[in-house]
Amino acid sequence: MQAEAVYRRLRELIVAGEYPPGERLTEASVSAALAAGRTPIREALRRLESDGLVRGAGRGVVVRGFGTDELAHAYAVRAALEALTAELAADRQRTGHLAPAALAALDRDADALERVTADRDLDGAIELNRRFHRGVAELAGNPVALEALDRLWDRIVVSTRASLVPPERPGEVAAEHRRLLRAIRDGDRAAAGRIAGDHARATGAAVR
Repeated sequence: MQAEAVYRRLRELIVAGEYPPGERLTEASVSAALAAGRTPIREALRRLESDGLVRGAGRGVVVRGFGTDELAHAYAVRAALEALTAELAADRQRTGHLAPAALAALDRDADALERVTADRDLDGAIELNRRFHRGVAELAGNPVALEALDRLWDRIVVSTRASLVPPERPGEVAAEHRRLLRAIRDGDRAAAGRIAGDHARATGAAVR
């Protein structure tokens, strides 16, 4: 495997929680798992460390996790960024710059997320939840905010599983998503920003 392929595969495994926080990865263990050479693995691990997904530990790396304080800081940043992207999306809707198909796609993602959370398919819910929020950020038309959210989500996505464990939370998440979509569709900047920020803070509270 080439270094890019090794990097992408390891990144997928970490983000999906296959390698949980605290897991030690060495060139030898990754080589055995991915049937890749040491040189591309070494390069991939350096890139993952730059991404903030792992930290150096002797002759290998350890998958990074968040402590309670770090998690609180991360969700505070997420709330601010997602409030911004929701406001921008509402602005673009009000000025006629959003395609109806884009909003319809988010409606479908919200429907699918409700179904999988009702079935307690948390792995499917994690994937759909991130796709929904990324979809909102894409509507904002701000590539810098989108990139920042992508990097942040890589580090917190595994934690979102915990936010869906309380029995009341999936229904609350579905309702919050619906209110957010309605505010964006109405072009209501203030409401969209408030709902998006409150939703991220509620998720952070459920995780902690």
